[in-house]
Amino acid sequence: MPQRLDLFDFRPQPDQGRATLTIDPAVRSPHRVSPYLFGKFCEHLGFNIYQGMEAEILFNPTFGQWLFNATTDRVDGGMAPEYDATKIAALVATRARRLGFPDAAPLYEDWQDALAFGWFRLGTREEVRVSADVGPHGSRAQRVEVLAAPGSAPRGVAQWTYLPLHRTRGYEYRVVARAADPVEVTLSLAPVSADGEAGEVLAQATLSVEGEWKTFEGRLDIPADAEIDAEGLYLVAVTTSKPANLVLDRVLLYPDDHVEHLDPDVIRMLRDAKLPLLRWPGGNFASGYHWRHGVGPVDARPTEPNPAWESLEYNLFGTDEFMAFCRAVGCEPMICVNAGNGTPQEAADWVEYCNGSTDTPMGRLRAENGHPEPYNVRLWEIGNELDGRHQVSWTTAGGYADRYRRFVEAMKAVDPAIRFLACGAEWRVVGTEWNGELIRRAAPELTTITHHVLNGGMVNERTDRMDLFHSFMGYATSLGDKYLALAKEMEDGGVRDPKVAITELQLFAHYTGPAGIGPDLSPATMPTNSTISEALYVAAIIHEAIRLGDLVELITHSATVNHGGGLRKMRERVFGNPIHYGHVVMRALADGTPVKVALEGGTYSTKQSFDNGVMPQLTDVPALDAVAVLAEDGASLIVSLVHRSATAGPITLDLNLGGLKAKETAEVLTLAGAHWWDENTLQEPERVSPCPSQVAVRDGVATLAIQPYSLTRVTIGLQ
Repeated sequence: MPQRLDLFDFRPQPDQGRATLTIDPAVRSPHRVSPYLFGKFCEHLGFNIYQGMEAEILFNPTFGQWLFNATTDRVDGGMAPEYDATKIAALVATRARRLGFPDAAPLYEDWQDALAFGWFRLGTREEVRVSADVGPHGSRAQRVEVLAAPGSAPRGVAQWTYLPLHRTRGYEYRVVARAADPVEVTLSLAPVSADGEAGEVLAQATLSVEGEWKTFEGRLDIPADAEIDAEGLYLVAVTTSKPANLVLDRVLLYPDDHVEHLDPDVIRMLRDAKLPLLRWPGGNFASGYHWRHGVGPVDARPTEPNPAWESLEYNLFGTDEFMAFCRAVGCEPMICVNAGNGTPQEAADWVEYCNGSTDTPMGRLRAENGHPEPYNVRLWEIGNELDGRHQVSWTTAGGYADRYRRFVEAMKAVDPAIRFLACGAEWRVVGTEWNGELIRRAAPELTTITHHVLNGGMVNERTDRMDLFHSFMGYATSLGDKYLALAKEMEDGGVRDPKVAITELQLFAHYTGPAGIGPDLSPATMPTNSTISEALYVAAIIHEAIRLGDLVELITHSATVNHGGGLRKMRERVFGNPIHYGHVVMRALADGTPVKVALEGGTYSTKQSFDNGVMPQLTDVPALDAVAVLAEDGASLIVSLVHRSATAGPITLDLNLGGLKAKETAEVLTLAGAHWWDENTLQEPERVSPCPSQVAVRDGVATLAIQPYSLTRVTIGLQ
């Protein structure tokens, strides 16, 4: 029967400023710390993939028909479009601010006139006419008619953008276009002033566009001696000084240091963090994603509405690109299949595309697409949050149990060696009819049930901010209790060696009060996924997972870039949120053998529960949380410490090694904020980042000062 291992003893003491942690190396876990506890999740949402992991710079580069998101879902699940003009104008303004554009008006006005959202005219309506058209493979294209007289100022369409000039001045373009009559078109790059006016062109290319579709590829190189603002705004324009009737299918721009069309800064930071596992393609997006649209020649792939979120799916990032990303980072891929409006056969074909030999139909297709060797994807999740009406083709408890069995049967017939993860109940609950039906109907084919830890609920200016922070910090233990209860239910239902997988995890409180500073909580003092609070919250949950032995099979934290925690990419600059560095600090625990610790220290309690009781009222939570492991090579002891009390202040900790013979100096790595709401920004990208130090070890004891709002790793060399 799964149970919490005897790895943590706690004895409260009244002195909040002192604590003692004693290692007991004689009591060891039978399970090593799984590297999979430090995984990540990515989804086609917002700027996670496009303007995130993917290196392509321009917004809506395929001129797709943009659908703005309403606040309601369709009856069958998925995004309902917004048609109210006032609301759409507000959404355009919000996105323009996010993109750092000087003015939203041209985007909205020209979108209303049938120019693809994100682009605007250069010239008046009389000089430049636009309409929707059809590309060479059936997707929406953009017709641009330039009516200016020969020799007049260049006219056409353009887009504001930022460039990764901190890395490179070279950019690769790919343009697919045709014209009613042959015409020379200029693709240009120019700086933009604060008021939105374009300056002198820095780089340009001439494209001879003719009657049939043609792909143009080349470079835009900013001269080395050109004075540039590396953080400034730039204009990418497609123009002509002659009358023209032009149709654009796509205009793509990549920095020349891309890694297989992926962002090199994102790749570098995740590789440096030793990311072990990455879940894709969703998330809600998965329930309406058809993988065949995302393979094959990139320019032939359709642009289509995102089924779950306000965005377009350009299909520039599909299965092969995801595998290239995992290969570049050095992590294992995990795929969540479409068990919403997808079929078991579609999922089985996906398995064959990834894992089949070239003797199989899908294996041959993969080889034709340039990838003869199988990807050997081992982990497959059957659907995402399908008990929620927000999900495309959501279903009932019995409906999912039926789907799960059919999907497993079809996919296992292709590759019997793969491992399946079943979609568990909604994140706010664990023990429900949903999980019960799944266990009752599918126990022989069931090993792992997933759970999404997205707690917090709605809060406002009247919320006790101290209680909210403390509730997050102490939630891990009650979560562990839920998982033990679920494991017992699974085992009683006939599931052998039951497992739980956290496939989405982040702080998820939503502020609904006024924008100004309230008497207690405010937007400025929220514990959010971009603050140090997220790093501490996730660290405490990982600690609890370690104490549960091997019950928690994996954790894929949300997310890689922009969506949730992880990395931020703004104006083509990539920087880490505190949680990114939290993974860097904790990753050293992987493959180590946990040993027992005994802690004496102060506590805190909360006065209320949150999120309709999902996060319960807490009593006597240890102010410090601790896990210790013996490194895989046996050469060191690694101790992970979370200071999760907002009232204790600095804590002087005596770390007693319990008879282990240690070297005289221990290495300390600390991630800390001055407040729980401290975060990194574009202006201060390393404000909250790991700080190394050392501490002496005397007579088997190391004494450390543990700062509030901190995650600390102590590495002690053993003799």
